[in-house]
Amino acid sequence: MSTLVVYVHGLWLNGWESALLRKRLSRELECAALSFPYPSVSADLATNARALAEFLTRSRAETVHLVGHSMGGLVILELFARMQAGRLANGFLLPPGRVVLLGSPVRGSRVARRLAQLPLGRRMLGRTAREVLLPWHEPSWRAARDLGVIAGSLPLGFGRLVGPYDEPNDGTVMVSETRLPGARQHLTLRTSHSALVYSAAVARQTAAFLRNGRFEP
Repeated sequence: MSTLVVYVHGLWLNGWESALLRKRLSRELECAALSFPYPSVSADLATNARALAEFLTRSRAETVHLVGHSMGGLVILELFARMQAGRLANGFLLPPGRVVLLGSPVRGSRVARRLAQLPLGRRMLGRTAREVLLPWHEPSWRAARDLGVIAGSLPLGFGRLVGPYDEPNDGTVMVSETRLPGARQHLTLRTSHSALVYSAAVARQTAAFLRNGRFEP
């Protein structure tokens, strides 16, 4: 059975940072691993979710797993929300698979809200981030597939420039902001936000969840 892992990058990135993670996942799962590039600043959330759907329609794999880092995880969530609402063209259907979110602020972002208060901050965030990072959310996962969340707890990163913060965080995203009701598992590892995609432990746990639907003990 052919398997594909698709990585969706975060704000201000283009997927290049995922090369090591994709190599590790490809080796662990014996499958192809691709990155989905999208304009994280200039396009809105709906446009990016539709583009992800179009990207996935070109796959002929029988199993398709999705891995989203930071805001990329929110693009994935929007894809599934649109699938459930029937708002994707041509009766889009996604092959079976699992989902892992890496440091995705599914409840909104305190760092983004503070950045938005600075001169040019809202412009720096871009359209998708303004939609999904600035409001406070009460999300839930309702799709019929396993979803796992990995959060970081090493407070080193961009957020320290607009913080301090009085709760566990990865330097950019609060651990509490990553908690998604309906997710099968939530795991916190000692890594920073940017390092989530470079960490061998994160890659190993991501592969374990995509393979078995659970993280390693």
